[in-house]
Amino acid sequence: MAQHLMSTSCSLKPSTNRKPCFKPNQFSTSYPAFVRTKTFGSPFKSLVLQGKRTQSHCTVHATVAPISDEAQTKPNSGSHHSTTEPSNPTRVMVIGGDGYCGWATALHLSNKNYEVAIVDSMVRRLFDHQLGLDSLTPISSIHDRIRRWKSLTGKTMELYNGDICDFEFLSETFNSFKPDAVVHFGEQRSAPYSMIDRSRAVFTQNNNVIGTLNVLFAIKEFGEACHLVKLGTMGEYGTPNIDIEEGFITITHNGRTDTLPFPKQASSFYHLSKVHDSNNIAFTCKAWGIRATDLNQGVVYGIKTNETEMHEELCNRFDYDGVFGTALNRFCVQAAVGHPLTVYGKGGQTRGYLDIRDTVQCVELAIANPAQPGEFRVFNQFTEQFSVNQLATLVTDAGKKLGLEVQTISVPNPRVEAEEHYYNAKHTKLIELGLKPHLLSDSLLDSLLNFSIKYKDRVDTKQIMPNVSWRKIGVKPKTVAA
Repeated sequence: MAQHLMSTSCSLKPSTNRKPCFKPNQFSTSYPAFVRTKTFGSPFKSLVLQGKRTQSHCTVHATVAPISDEAQTKPNSGSHHSTTEPSNPTRVMVIGGDGYCGWATALHLSNKNYEVAIVDSMVRRLFDHQLGLDSLTPISSIHDRIRRWKSLTGKTMELYNGDICDFEFLSETFNSFKPDAVVHFGEQRSAPYSMIDRSRAVFTQNNNVIGTLNVLFAIKEFGEACHLVKLGTMGEYGTPNIDIEEGFITITHNGRTDTLPFPKQASSFYHLSKVHDSNNIAFTCKAWGIRATDLNQGVVYGIKTNETEMHEELCNRFDYDGVFGTALNRFCVQAAVGHPLTVYGKGGQTRGYLDIRDTVQCVELAIANPAQPGEFRVFNQFTEQFSVNQLATLVTDAGKKLGLEVQTISVPNPRVEAEEHYYNAKHTKLIELGLKPHLLSDSLLDSLLNFSIKYKDRVDTKQIMPNVSWRKIGVKPKTVAA
C-alpha cells in the first residue's frame, strides 16, 4: 500500500485568470513538485535555510485523487459518522488545517457533514526542518491525509496551498470556495519560537497580524455574511491579580460605569500578535459589520480524536520539544523516556488546559451558533486550570502505575513571567452552548503515557530541555541546536 500511495498523483486546478506569478527572490520549499506555493512578498522567505529556486511559482488549488478503488466505496455506517445530513451543508474554510489543532478540526467538521476546505502554506512543517525538530508521531503529507480520509469516509476536503499574507491568493481562495465560516488557525503559534531571534519575532507578528488583516478584508470584500472563528489565546490576558472575565469587564471609575475590553498583558511577541489580532477584529466588527468569535484558547493536550484514530495516516502531530511542545504533552514524553520532568522555576505558573477533543468541539459550537453581524464575541476556551507543579504530580502518579520511575527537576525559567500568582479565569459561554468537556483523568493520562511509550524510539532527547531565552533573544538569525 505504501508504494501505491507514493505513485498516486494529484489533479491540480490552476487559476485561469491569474497573471504570471514569478517575482524576484521567490523560493519554494522541498515539498512535492506537483504543488507550489506562491510566495513572493511572503514574510517567511528570509527564514528558509535551504530551498530550491524554480522558474515560476503559482498558487494552485489542489484536489487529491483517490488512493485506490476503495475510495469509490460508500462511507461505512460506523459510529464515526453523523446521523444527520444537512440539506445545505455549511461551507467552512479551515486556515492552518495541516497543523495540530487545524487538522483535528478539519476532520471533525468534515465528519459532521460540513463542506471543508483546508488552506495552508505548509510552513509549520518547514519550521521543523529549520530547527531540526520532528513530531513524536510520524505524520503523513497533507495530500495522503486527504486521500485517506476520502477512502475511509467518501468525504472530500478541498485543499488550497498558499500563504494568506498574499492577498491575491486569499481573494482567489475566497471567490473559489465561498465559505460560510472561516476557522482561522493559520498563525505561528509558539511563544518560544517568537523569542528565538529578531527575524522570527518579526515573522511571527508579520505573519499573524497581516494574515488576519487579510482575512478580515477578504470577508469584507467577498463574503460579508461569513462568520470568522479566530483562535486567540488565554495568554493575551497575562496573570492579573483579579478574576479574568470572558473578553470584557464592567468597571466603575469616578462614578461612571462602562463595559470595556479586559486589559491585556501579553508575555511574548507571539502573545502580542494575538492582542493586535483581537483589536483589529473588534474594530472591523464595529466598522464593517463583520461577525466574529475570538476563541481565547488555553493550553491544548492530547493526540487522539474520533477521526484521527480511524487510520494511522490520519494521525495528528505531537510536539514534545522546548519550542512547540506544550506542558502536559512534554511531561508525558519525558516520563516515557526516563527524562526528569522539566518544571520551569518554581512551577506555580497556572493556566487553563483542554483536551484536543474539546478544541474541535468548541469550534463546532461556535460555527453552529454564529455571532450576529457586527458582533465581536470572546469565549475563553479551556476546561480546567492547573499549575505546572500540579501537572508534574499528575504525570508522576500516573507513571508509577505503569512502572515508570518519574522524577522532577526545576530548571531555570527561560521565560519572563510570574512563577507564583493568582489565577481564576471564567469559561462559561461555551458550556452554555453545550460543550461537554473531556476532563483530565487517570485513564487519559494513562493513554497519553502509553502513546508516548509506543513512540519513544522517535524521541530526540537533545530537544527536551528549553534553549530559547526571553532575556537573551538574539538579533542575528540562529538555528536552535539540532
